[in-house]
Amino acid sequence: MNFAAENLKDEEILAASLEKPVYFKILVDRYQEAFTRKALGILKQREEAEDIVQEAFVKIYLHGAKFKKMEGVEFKSWAYKILMNAAISRYRKTNRKRQMESNDPLDLELASEHGNLTENLALTMETKSTVNNLVSRLPKPLARLVSLYYIEDKSYKEIAAQESITVPALKMKLFRAKKLLKNLSQNQNNKK
Repeated sequence: MNFAAENLKDEEILAASLEKPVYFKILVDRYQEAFTRKALGILKQREEAEDIVQEAFVKIYLHGAKFKKMEGVEFKSWAYKILMNAAISRYRKTNRKRQMESNDPLDLELASEHGNLTENLALTMETKSTVNNLVSRLPKPLARLVSLYYIEDKSYKEIAAQESITVPALKMKLFRAKKLLKNLSQNQNNKK
């Protein structure tokens, strides 16, 4: 793998990997840890989460030719949607299986509560799409910081080191970004 390929955008790497599958490893390396954290938040078991992450990467690769870059739709949001759909499907399947195996009324009550959870997760995914659209309208430096912190789940310390700024400076920039996002959101809602 050459160094220049690692500096390409995700969309470019995905396209290149369709010709040379070895390049897909760059995307796996970039997203595996964050995907695993996201899947673990839904499935609560590391082994299940890792299985779903692998399944998601296979789907991303197999459907890579269908991905088309559009305004407000980045590779990352498309890939996360695939991951979330796979994780939610696995969660529902596991939950149904557990319900069928149990006659305990408490399990049925918990399953009912988790049913609402999966509906909320679907709503959250729709909200994330809206948020990604708003973030894309921020100035690029602020959008990058918001993405690193809120979407990629990186710590203040990691981001500050990566961006060569202090943690307090990072917090101030994120505060400004949140304020801008709020204004953008209000403006968008007023147009509806």
